[in-house]
Amino acid sequence: MVCNACPRSCKVNRSEKNGFCGVGERFVVARAARHFWEEPVISGTRGSGAVFFCGCNLRCAFCQNFDISRAKIGKEISDEQLKEIFDRLIEEGAHNLNLVTPSHYAEQLAQVLESYHSPVPVVYNCGGYEKKQTLRMLEGLVDVYLPDLKYICSERAGRYSLAPDYFENASAAILEMRRQQPDDVFEGGLMKKGLIIRHLVLPKNTNRSKLIFDWIKENLGTKTYISLMAQYTPCGNLESLPELNRKITPREYEKVVSYLEELGFENVFLQELSSAEKSFIPDFDLTGV
Repeated sequence: MVCNACPRSCKVNRSEKNGFCGVGERFVVARAARHFWEEPVISGTRGSGAVFFCGCNLRCAFCQNFDISRAKIGKEISDEQLKEIFDRLIEEGAHNLNLVTPSHYAEQLAQVLESYHSPVPVVYNCGGYEKKQTLRMLEGLVDVYLPDLKYICSERAGRYSLAPDYFENASAAILEMRRQQPDDVFEGGLMKKGLIIRHLVLPKNTNRSKLIFDWIKENLGTKTYISLMAQYTPCGNLESLPELNRKITPREYEKVVSYLEELGFENVFLQELSSAEKSFIPDFDLTGV
């Protein structure tokens, strides 16, 4: 498997060695359990069936999930074992199958989902750094796209996540996600099909957040579902990025909320600033794997 699945196009044969994402071609999973801390239309009352994949195609300096994104604490599993995990989560009552950080496994997931035929919605919960051509392999297989749109500035994307081409690729990917799922469909208060764009407010970056929402309004409209996250918690070694070495302030978050209101966005999920605690980070202890 010579890998060109994500914008890195590192062309590594992942059957022989790990790619930039840090993993080979087999799934590595750190946790598979019902998760209650997603947006209400995803978690519902019974939880979202979250499968946390190891590895990542980004290098976010502030990553909260470092244990699995780079330390790769997890267990290697087969396609059939992944299907068994899906079955168990559904049997436990999960409203959906929530594939967390799946980008570097997109090709393998397409093969699994083609034969699995999930009876509940499949959620693609990603960092936004996607290749449009790869997403097309998932057409008809993913019901809800839940991407981040982290950056619009190439300088910040390069400094914070080693991806100066982040916005170029993430914006094209989100437009492709919207093409695949043009309508937001709900049943019983849960999203069954559609798109929710997440944006994490970072310290001293509120003006760039505003530019992101300008782009969303211009390209997708004000009915787009937005999840404005306040949960930023300093993690990792941030000595070289002192501006990120604190939580956001109420004023910073309120500034972005007010701008969304000014732009006329109609469907916005907000977070309490109390969510910015490490206690909300799941334990990656191989639960359910």
